[in-house]
Amino acid sequence: MDSKLVVISVGGSIISPDSVDIGFLSKLYKALKRYLEEDSQRKVVLVCGGGAPARVYQNAYKAVAPKADDSLADWIGIKATHLNGTLVRSIFEEFCTDPLVVDPTGEIGFEGQVLVAAGWKPGFSTDTDAVYLAKRFGGKLVINLSNIKKVYTDDPKKNPDARPLDTVTWDDFCRMVGSEWVPGKSTPFDPIASPIAKDAGIKVICSDGRNVDNTMNILYGRPFEGTVIG
Repeated sequence: MDSKLVVISVGGSIISPDSVDIGFLSKLYKALKRYLEEDSQRKVVLVCGGGAPARVYQNAYKAVAPKADDSLADWIGIKATHLNGTLVRSIFEEFCTDPLVVDPTGEIGFEGQVLVAAGWKPGFSTDTDAVYLAKRFGGKLVINLSNIKKVYTDDPKKNPDARPLDTVTWDDFCRMVGSEWVPGKSTPFDPIASPIAKDAGIKVICSDGRNVDNTMNILYGRPFEGTVIG
């Protein structure tokens, strides 16, 4: 295990909820810059989701195409992650000397302190890419940043009795989210990534990525708001 390495899955919903959230990206950049400059051995992998560009273009495809194909809808979402990933990689260029990673199983260098990745292929979200990269580089923690503060026992928008969880086992979480992937599906963590993380002994922390101070609390090992899976 590389205790100096952490993988952060940055949901597209916080990079580009409707349009690019410049305020969020600016705050994240400044906070991570301080974190990395404090210790040159620290390494961060940032895996970027698709957000609004994925949603807008997938919806356009489904509205126009006579028979929408899930695989093609996935590819549209993947290309949106490449756009967001290219933006984030450009922002962190001083720390990121390697190209954008679009295949976590391919040839990858990690010369700088930051590595930026995006979507790979249909069948899962960028959460799965994050788990693959954690396994590859010996990381045992994936921080999953989205627009929710905690994992709930059920969808709180549909079930008023849904309760927030501080911790949940992988077995219980997998039962909650199922095992099927649908392009654009919204779950606290990808159902395809979950059993892979479980088998690899990787812990996932789900938290509200818009709260950058909370994210830094996780990185520094301080008290934080979120849900620990694993």
